[in-house]
Amino acid sequence: MLINKVSEQIRSSRYISRDLSWLRFNYRVLDQAKDESKSIFDRLKFLAITASNLDEFFMIRVGSLYNYIDYGKERVDYSGLRELPFRKKLLEFAHRFVNDQYLVYSTELKPHFEENGFNILKPAELSEVERKKVDTYFKKTIYPLLTPMVYDTYHGFPLLMNQLLTFGVVTKTAEDIKQNQRLTFVQIPQNLARFYEIQRKDMVIFVPIEEIVRWKIKKLFRNVEIVSANLFRITRNGDFTLEESDDIEADFIQEIKIKLKTRKKGRVVRLEVEKNHSSFMMKVLRERWTIDNANIFSLTGLVDMKGFWQILKHPQFRNRMFKQPNPVAPLSLPDNNTENLFEYLKKKDVLLHHPYNNMEPVIRLLEKAAEDPYVLGIKQTIYRLADQSRVSAALLKAAENGKHVSVLFEVKARFDEERNIKEGERLEKAGCFVIYGIGKYKTHTKMLMIIRKEGEKVTQYVHLGSGNYNEQTARQYTDVSLLTTDEVYAHDVSEFFNVITGHSMPDEYQNLITAPKNMRQQLIELIRGEARNAQAGLPSGIVIKINSLEDKEVIDEFYAASKAGVPIKLIVRGICCLRPGREDLSENIAVSSIVGEYLEHTRLFYFHNNGDPKMLGGSADIMVRSFERRIEALFYIVNEDLKKEAINILYYNLKDNQNSYSMREDGTYVKKQPIGDEPAFNAHKEFYKVNEEDIDRSCLFEELYPEIRLNPETEKAMQENLKEDLL
Repeated sequence: MLINKVSEQIRSSRYISRDLSWLRFNYRVLDQAKDESKSIFDRLKFLAITASNLDEFFMIRVGSLYNYIDYGKERVDYSGLRELPFRKKLLEFAHRFVNDQYLVYSTELKPHFEENGFNILKPAELSEVERKKVDTYFKKTIYPLLTPMVYDTYHGFPLLMNQLLTFGVVTKTAEDIKQNQRLTFVQIPQNLARFYEIQRKDMVIFVPIEEIVRWKIKKLFRNVEIVSANLFRITRNGDFTLEESDDIEADFIQEIKIKLKTRKKGRVVRLEVEKNHSSFMMKVLRERWTIDNANIFSLTGLVDMKGFWQILKHPQFRNRMFKQPNPVAPLSLPDNNTENLFEYLKKKDVLLHHPYNNMEPVIRLLEKAAEDPYVLGIKQTIYRLADQSRVSAALLKAAENGKHVSVLFEVKARFDEERNIKEGERLEKAGCFVIYGIGKYKTHTKMLMIIRKEGEKVTQYVHLGSGNYNEQTARQYTDVSLLTTDEVYAHDVSEFFNVITGHSMPDEYQNLITAPKNMRQQLIELIRGEARNAQAGLPSGIVIKINSLEDKEVIDEFYAASKAGVPIKLIVRGICCLRPGREDLSENIAVSSIVGEYLEHTRLFYFHNNGDPKMLGGSADIMVRSFERRIEALFYIVNEDLKKEAINILYYNLKDNQNSYSMREDGTYVKKQPIGDEPAFNAHKEFYKVNEEDIDRSCLFEELYPEIRLNPETEKAMQENLKEDLL
């Protein structure tokens, strides 16, 4: 009865739960692992991604939920459920996902390992010669690094590290006493490879390190009876920021920071353990960490599937994964010449669509600026950098060459905090002016400005984007970015940098919408403008592509616009808290999600505006954190040619029927398929082929307003034909 009541509450809510929506997103990633048209290695890659995603989900989102539960704070989920009933529902869903995850591994992937030239085996399954190699590896490399940590009356409970494989070893003493069992922990060293590799002719055998330790565990417990040795792995709360706790007050976050100083000591929110584990061990762990069955995940396969990355990176299999085509020249930079960008950008703006256009124009512009004697200064925001970053190297070179370099390094970039601090310190030592974030706000916007003296004039070269200044992820993430010398952009960006590096209050921007200033309100006004047009009988329409849609205020405006008759098409990769297609609420709203070879990271916002479209790109999603807790920027794309290119990006995303999923009213998703004789259309492939004719043909609402699809030449030709018909 209670289950039905909870399900009814979730179903009747105007909003989809953010966390339940995220788990559905991970199901779409898991769906890629089930795709038989992909190689076994690509399928394993997606399975590893689901594991990585789930780790972060438990650390951050489940961790955030426990911030409320553990400290007695009230929380009502978008589904309408309070914190404890919601915890039950959320973890039930997570258990179902993990069961499905391991089912895919054991029934759909593992049976195909041998035919693809590799296998994962335990020491008992090896030949005698191979076991001797493993034995030597254990003695010389693994054994010296193992440290048994006993927990008993005389020894305190050890600090077990987050997400490390650990054996809980129950031993029996010879003494005839009431409690003659002891629990000892053995953590697998994190700096050793997950698998020991053995070459068998044309096959590679991967032996899990935990199975080697299990095989030799008696070496650590001489003259002691081992009752059981069970592998487990814990995930600790990693959410110590205001970002993930939507309505939590700032002083409470300080309270959490004091009590939970590091991720290493955060409360345990998940325990993964192999099946048939020791009841004695589990009793100790339950009591120690205050967890119950909802937090405990009993597994029947490899614990921590992120280990598959070692297999995927093996030289023998690297070339058997998805081969990314070479990037093509941007339409707005047809010769792809990055050597004379200073001159080119004075005449023409450039729109880049990554990874189909590579990031080289941005990197080369920065590298040239570092060496160019006429460049006076460089200002940049940095959220995440690549390993051995060319961006960081260029900034260092610029500082060494005496240029003024201002960099805002966001030290609150999750899991990259330490790296950003180190890179920032390197730049400081070289003479750069470095700011490590802006108080309680996380700087997420992507901006670069180069100031260059050209005769009597100073020209500002501006880059604005949706993606990080990371040349590695730019090959896997879809993003857009704009390169321009337009003076309006230059003024806006200059003002913006003055705000974030000083105490300036900005003028009104012309081509920027910023947060936390008024981004939410300006987007709401654009939505309301479409609603007014629809009510007046004028053409209207909204198409938006983002990563996540969660902000209630904006969702309510979408609902109001839908009721007014505005057709709304949303492309939301991950979390979507809006319910599409609900009667008398969102009948004119359709939501799709694209999950495929590239991670969709582009943010684009299109408003039809009665035939004079307004188009924005940038770094922000439609989330509370984007509007209230981050420094974000969206930029208007005003150049008509570039605006058409951006419209085509949305058009292709809507047209895709190979990587796309349609969202249903109940929050579930169904994979799109070609209808009738409709041809297959894979946007991740078609973007490599885009030409000027494709741009001219693209239209977002042709089924409603066929006239807006016509370019001027086509319209003129049709008018001529009409005249002939009349004659």
